[in-house]
Amino acid sequence: MALTSLSLPLADAPDHPEPVLQDESPLSVARRLAGHFALSAAERDARGGTPKAERDALRASGLLALSIPAAQGGLGANWATTLDVVRILARADSSLAHVFGFHHLMLATVRLFGAPAQWQALFEQTSRHRWFWGNALNPLDERTLGHARSSWLEFSGQKSFCSGALDSEMLIVSARHAQTRAFLVAAVPTQRSGISIADDWNNFGQRQTDSGSVTFERVRVEHQEILSNPGPLSSPFACLRPLIAQLILTNIYLGIGEAAFEDARHYTLNEARPWPASNVARTDADPYILSQYGEFWLGLEAARALADRAAAGLDRAWSRGVRLDATERGELALAIAGAKVSAAQTGLDICTRMFDVAGARSTHGELRLDRHWRNLRTHTLHDPLAYKIREMGEWALKRTFPEPSFYS
Repeated sequence: MALTSLSLPLADAPDHPEPVLQDESPLSVARRLAGHFALSAAERDARGGTPKAERDALRASGLLALSIPAAQGGLGANWATTLDVVRILARADSSLAHVFGFHHLMLATVRLFGAPAQWQALFEQTSRHRWFWGNALNPLDERTLGHARSSWLEFSGQKSFCSGALDSEMLIVSARHAQTRAFLVAAVPTQRSGISIADDWNNFGQRQTDSGSVTFERVRVEHQEILSNPGPLSSPFACLRPLIAQLILTNIYLGIGEAAFEDARHYTLNEARPWPASNVARTDADPYILSQYGEFWLGLEAARALADRAAAGLDRAWSRGVRLDATERGELALAIAGAKVSAAQTGLDICTRMFDVAGARSTHGELRLDRHWRNLRTHTLHDPLAYKIREMGEWALKRTFPEPSFYS
C-alpha cells in the first residue's frame, strides 16, 4: 500500500473532518505545513502558550496517524519517514516538531509496553478521531503514586516537563506503586476527572511545547489502562522506547541546526556588509566567512548521515519485534547516541556562530534568530551530552553497551 496522506485546508477545518484521500505524500504534506508554520514561528515564539491553530492543522493533515499501521487505519509509515517529517517541521518550528514527535513516541510507548488488544484499539481510535497524545510520564519525577483500590488504581501527585499535555486527547502517565514501588505506565484520557494541566511553561526555549506540569488528584486508572504486558523496558524490543525518544530529539536538533544555517546564509548573502579589513567587495568573498560555512556544512552533513543511518537501524530493529536481542539493541543505542551528540554539538555551534557570519543586522529583535540557540539549548540540557559521550567511550574502550534505561 502506497503512503498517502489525508489532508485538508489549514484554516476552518472541523474538529473531526471527514477523510479526503489525496495523492500527496506525507513528506509533501509536512513541507506544506512547515511553510505555513514558518510564517508565524518568530511571533509565536515571542508569545509562547499553546499553538492551537497549528496543532489543529496537524490534526487535519492526517499526519498524527503517520506511524500507525494501515490495519489500524493509519498511514503505515516506517520510522525513517516519521523522523523525516519531524526534521522538516523542526526546520520551521521546533516546538511543533517536538509535540508532533512526542505524539508518535507516546504511540510507540503503547505499542512497546502494552498488549495487542490495548495498542490495536488505541491506534484505531487515534486514527479515527485524530487524537493528539501528550506526555506525563517523566521517569525522573517520582512525585506521583499509584494506590491500589478494590478494582482499580488511584493516581495522585504531580509531573513536570509534560510536553504536549495541553490540547491533547490522550496522555501517557506514570506513577510509582505506593505498596510495591513498581513503575506503572498507563494510557488515559486527558479530560479524566482529577487531571489538571497547568499553563505554567515559561522557559526561554521551546516556548510552545506546553511542557509544564500535570497534577493528579485521586485519578481513577483502570487495570486495563495499565501498560503491563510486557511492560516498561521489559525486553530488548520494549527497550526501543528510549531509543525512539533519543532519535526524535536528534532530528529536532538537526532541524534546528539546518534552520539556523539557512537563516544565517540568507543574511550573509543579502544583508551582511564586508568588514573593512577584509579587502573584499562582498561578504560572500570573505575567506574567514567561507571557512566558517565550510565547517557548518561539514558538521551538518555528518549529522545527517548519522541520523539517517540510525533511522534505518531503528526500522530494522522494529521489524525484528520480540526477536530483537540485547546485542542488536545495544548496537542501535550506540548509533543513535552518536547521531544525537553530533546533531546537538553541530547545532549548538551553528546557532552560536551564525551571528558571526550573518552580521550585526541579524540581531534585530523582531527576527528572533536567537530562538534557534534558545530552543536547542533548552532541549539539550534535559539529557546531558557528556553522559552520551561516556556511553560511547565505554563501548570504544571496553566494548560495553549502554545499559537500557529511559535515557539510554
